[in-house]
Amino acid sequence: MEKPLASKKSARSKPTANERFLEHVFAELARVAEMSAVERRLRDLGFRCIAGTDEVGRGCLAGPVVAACVILQDEPSILGVNDSKLIAHEDRLEVCRAVLSRARAVAIGVVEPATIDAINILRASKLAMSHAVETLSIRPEVLLVDAMTIEWLDMPQIPLIEGDKRSVSIAAASVVAKVYRDLLMESYHERYPVYDFKHNRGYATESHQAALKTYGSTPIHRKSFEGVEEPRLLFGNSGEDGCSER
Repeated sequence: MEKPLASKKSARSKPTANERFLEHVFAELARVAEMSAVERRLRDLGFRCIAGTDEVGRGCLAGPVVAACVILQDEPSILGVNDSKLIAHEDRLEVCRAVLSRARAVAIGVVEPATIDAINILRASKLAMSHAVETLSIRPEVLLVDAMTIEWLDMPQIPLIEGDKRSVSIAAASVVAKVYRDLLMESYHERYPVYDFKHNRGYATESHQAALKTYGSTPIHRKSFEGVEEPRLLFGNSGEDGCSER
């Protein structure tokens, strides 16, 4: 007895590789479109120069806090743009290139560890963002900020809770800032290899904290952060007379 022929539906129950690819692309386009909802609403209200700013490196023990400010073209479709923490390291540079190619203006703000220690990390983060905004080649009409406002900036500001997940402009800024800071920390790794900045980017990993206990801090460490000024195991702490304290 002959077996019945499989129907077209059952024969193609599994999607092809091309169909899976298209499904992924359409889902990603929908996600990015949803992230652009705030910007679309602002354009409907008459704003034409919308900037987003974000910072990275607030929780690190070493290195500066870095911010970026980005003004994107109208209705940019930047596949992969998201909160920089949610993008795989190997994909982040490609997304950054896409942001830069579709941006009307991009600027970076950097606040060094000595200033962070002097004014605290929150004010330093706002200062880095304000530096980025003020360095833009175009003055924004409105600024989207992740969960805060910058009091001394004289322009309309909209704080968005989890803004790097809700606004394409803030997300784009977070990616640019992250890529810039990661490359900066890799350059510091060449100068201070025992701290492994190439991999930990200045965050408090176990190996980083162990290196602090052994070798002490470097000029790029944030002395006001807990765990940075640990007693050194290798050389001890120097007293005023230059001798080791015991």
